[in-house]
Amino acid sequence: MQLLPGFRDFYPEACALREYILSVWSSVCQRYGFAQYDGPALESVDLYRKKSGGELVGQLFDFNDKGGRHVALRPEMTPTLARMVIARERDYKKPMKWFCAPSFFRYEKAQRGRLREFLQLNCDILGEAGSGADAELLALVIDVLRGFGLGAGDFVVRLSDRDAWAQFALARGVGTERLLDFLAVVDKLERASEADSRHKLETFGISLEAVREFIRNPACEAVKLGEILANLRARGMAEFVEVDLTIVRGLAYYTGLVFEVFDRSGKERALAGGGRYDQLLEVMSDGKVSMPALGFGMGDVVLANLLEDVPAAKARRDAWIAARGVADVYVVIADEGRRADALGVVQGLREGGWRGDYAFGELKVGKQFQAAELAGARFAVVIGSEWPEVKVKRLADRQERMLAANDLHQQLAAWDLERLP
Repeated sequence: MQLLPGFRDFYPEACALREYILSVWSSVCQRYGFAQYDGPALESVDLYRKKSGGELVGQLFDFNDKGGRHVALRPEMTPTLARMVIARERDYKKPMKWFCAPSFFRYEKAQRGRLREFLQLNCDILGEAGSGADAELLALVIDVLRGFGLGAGDFVVRLSDRDAWAQFALARGVGTERLLDFLAVVDKLERASEADSRHKLETFGISLEAVREFIRNPACEAVKLGEILANLRARGMAEFVEVDLTIVRGLAYYTGLVFEVFDRSGKERALAGGGRYDQLLEVMSDGKVSMPALGFGMGDVVLANLLEDVPAAKARRDAWIAARGVADVYVVIADEGRRADALGVVQGLREGGWRGDYAFGELKVGKQFQAAELAGARFAVVIGSEWPEVKVKRLADRQERMLAANDLHQQLAAWDLERLP
């Protein structure tokens, strides 16, 4: 009867937070012209093996199904997206701007900011190679976080260029067959000890000092981030981004721009990460489909932690949740002999588009008003001796009116539009 490690129960308050996150994700993506899509939660393990070269296979919830197929719960969305696009890319005008926010599953140790089941926003642009698409995707990730009430003092987008690192390594004698191994060392520089990093870099004939100099002075090599930064400056978003060549991203399929988003406090894991994967569709389609692409993922676990820690973001979250209680109108039955009339009022309100609630059994009027407050209702409708008129109280300011029961939902709608004093 115990909850499995790394999984969550969503009680009503947790569901409200989940819906808030999903709502902001969806609304911002739609403002940017992204279309929503989804795919199956179960895929062939071969799909992940082909896409990542085996990097994710050790983290899969995988098993053999009753048909003898080796399958896995999806650990990420890019392989599914690639499969779907390869199958029907001719049906869609380019560039394709798609987003989704389903559940994902990874078999790894559960810890702060990382669970075995999580929600993740995935945004991708396919069919556009220009830097304008890179800047658009970065603007989107910035605006998604701003949609939660987070500002430039709360998070930063750290940009890098995998091509620049490739040029750095190849110019110093690292063969293409060892390039990914070199990038893996660079990717772990901030987490590994100096001695370990120095030793691993020496196997490539490169000193730790040379790598550090490149990080400090990226202008010494060709870094293709100038147009992207200029685009973001024109949008007024320059304060949210910085060039940081320690960002490499571990997955093999990234090309060109890569980025990660961090909270300024340094308390949390990365909020989001992504970049270009211009060759992935060609690899996965065995050369049949060649299309530039880029995207990012943003999980809900680290994000929820940050929203709790930033006062402005927490206040916005709480206000959104409070404004969406379980009921708009609570029908208070002050005269139990009028219960049949009260049921008619409740049903009429619901059919008129209002979320209505009431007490199933006889309950003191004071207790019913308490229930109305707990439900987050904006109005309490009292059914009593005044029938067929009813007393309506607007709970925000305790203002009262007598209204006719027969067109109550229309009168409430008109009153609801009036500004509170």
